[in-house]
Amino acid sequence: MNRLYHAPLSPFCRKVRLVLAEKKIEVELVEERYWEQSAEFMRRNPAGKVPILKIDSQTLNESQAICEYLEEVIPDPALLPRKPEDRAEVRRLVFWFDDKFHQEVTSKLLYERVNKKIMGQGYPESRNVKLGAQKIKYHIDYMGWLLDQRRWLAGDVMTLADFTAAAHLSCLDYIRDVDWNRNANVKDWYAKIKSRPAFRSILADQVPGFPQPSHYADLDF
Repeated sequence: MNRLYHAPLSPFCRKVRLVLAEKKIEVELVEERYWEQSAEFMRRNPAGKVPILKIDSQTLNESQAICEYLEEVIPDPALLPRKPEDRAEVRRLVFWFDDKFHQEVTSKLLYERVNKKIMGQGYPESRNVKLGAQKIKYHIDYMGWLLDQRRWLAGDVMTLADFTAAAHLSCLDYIRDVDWNRNANVKDWYAKIKSRPAFRSILADQVPGFPQPSHYADLDF
């Protein structure tokens, strides 16, 4: 049985879960308290991070490496375009969200409000929360600008860039930190992507101590 070691509100784990579901690869989800750095966990990934995917007698680490492996071994449905320039744009946006968005928004909001409590690391730093709340506006505006010109974030078809962005935003939506009324294009895009069957398990996530907002699993908001 394939197995994914994950944390429910990790955007990197959610990205991998979306790709697995889109490609109809069944996996057993195993929640990992990665911050405890158990010896068994560190043997699976010496970097001490999730996600970790055990598949086909292999153990794979790092979300982007996992997603590109899955794209190569199961190319249909394709999540990376054929043309090199189109693939480059998808990868640019993947790194935009996994790097820039993660540093400026996800780490400032999700990690302060949720991860610190779960890990017993104290209270949120209000300065970081305020900064994240400011920065997310810029990113939503940028997404809206992209979607003014394209059907999906990287072009005319859905790609890994959309799943990566949705993974981050879905975590923040879980804690009510996305203003969906800021940009109609972004709201419509997210409604489309969260209506996909691949999103079902993510919309069913329940994190103890952090109840879902009423709109979170509503496909029509």
